[in-house]
Amino acid sequence: MSSDADQNDVILALCIFFVTLILIIVRPRPLNEATAAMFGAILMLATSIISPSQLFEVLKDTANILLFFLGLMVVCAIADRAGFFEWSAFKATKLANGQGRRLLLVLFVLGTLVTTFLSNDATALVLTPIVYVLVTRLKLNPLPYVFACAFIANTASVILPISNPVNLLPVDQFGITLSVYLRFLLLPAILAILINVGLFLLIFKKAISASFEYCESEHFIKVDSFFKFTCIGLGLTAIGYILTSLYGLPLSWPALGGASLLLIGGFAFQRLNLKQINSGISWSILLFIFCLALLVKGLDNVGVTKAIGDVVAELSSENHLGAVMATTFGTAVGSNLINNWSMMMVSISILGNIPSPNQNLIFSTILGTDIGPNIAIVGSLSSMLWLVLLRQRGLEIHPLQYLKLGLIVTPPMLVVAALSLFVCSLI
Repeated sequence: MSSDADQNDVILALCIFFVTLILIIVRPRPLNEATAAMFGAILMLATSIISPSQLFEVLKDTANILLFFLGLMVVCAIADRAGFFEWSAFKATKLANGQGRRLLLVLFVLGTLVTTFLSNDATALVLTPIVYVLVTRLKLNPLPYVFACAFIANTASVILPISNPVNLLPVDQFGITLSVYLRFLLLPAILAILINVGLFLLIFKKAISASFEYCESEHFIKVDSFFKFTCIGLGLTAIGYILTSLYGLPLSWPALGGASLLLIGGFAFQRLNLKQINSGISWSILLFIFCLALLVKGLDNVGVTKAIGDVVAELSSENHLGAVMATTFGTAVGSNLINNWSMMMVSISILGNIPSPNQNLIFSTILGTDIGPNIAIVGSLSSMLWLVLLRQRGLEIHPLQYLKLGLIVTPPMLVVAALSLFVCSLI
């Protein structure tokens, strides 16, 4: 570790970091994820591991992610208000033509599209409640369908930088353009999705064999001018995401632009008010991300991430395929222990301490932190909130149920995705 770092500071910083992570995962009342992270950040400040001036430095570094998340939450809240997600789910039901197996396939496609262009949080948090109400109304076993929402939210989040806000950390840090991103990760993402779908069809074969009756008049969604305007706004926002990704521009620009456009339309059509918009924004998520970045900054200051970076650099120089597999599975396991936001922030800090880090390590980190959270509920915030949303609606899913399914489905996805990433890097 850094010769300037005092051994006591290293121990103190690590203690604060891991105690905070435990609090984030356990969330003892009255703490939640955000207040637990804030508690740790305050301790880092109080012990002088990070200085007050570094608050602004970290805020500047995370501004694009925070603004992107803010814009995304506004866009999703307005789309939900317009009935876009409900309309999409009912259209998926119509396409299923009364077959439970086909409905699962169509929902996987819908979840992939929503995740790709509106992020994994939109799929897990907005689409899941609608799908649950829908399949319950159709008298189907809800488990395959709600699990599909949770899993595809993580699996498909590899496709684009915007598909998972966690992806913005390495994209920002290493200036990754869309063309480079897709060159390395498009094939792994597609293969992981196919494995996810195939294994679900096998595991839930009996549960999805049921048929159902679909009556379109019972699922009528009003397609009015506000709905059409919202669809246009979502389309323009998606195009903005792609264009800014192509040229390496801040992804917060199209997110805030799309949010502004939809806000103007919503107020013009008299379909929105400030209270509705505020209820759709999770301000605590923004606090959580910022405070987590401060905690990682504390580890940087005492030389922890640099020391780990030196070890990673040495290992990656000896065996490229081994490094890809080790990084993918290492970050996947880490995501399920300390949450994928924490894992990605630590990983990026470690890679940032390596002179000219191998691109394979960067993209295998994305694979591990995106797909890895399918193993356990605590792997990502979207999975934890997915569980809470279903409990609120009367569906009790034990974390062990999620873990058992995750241990069957996730390792094959990680192996194939990592191998295909390595192949893509050779082309």
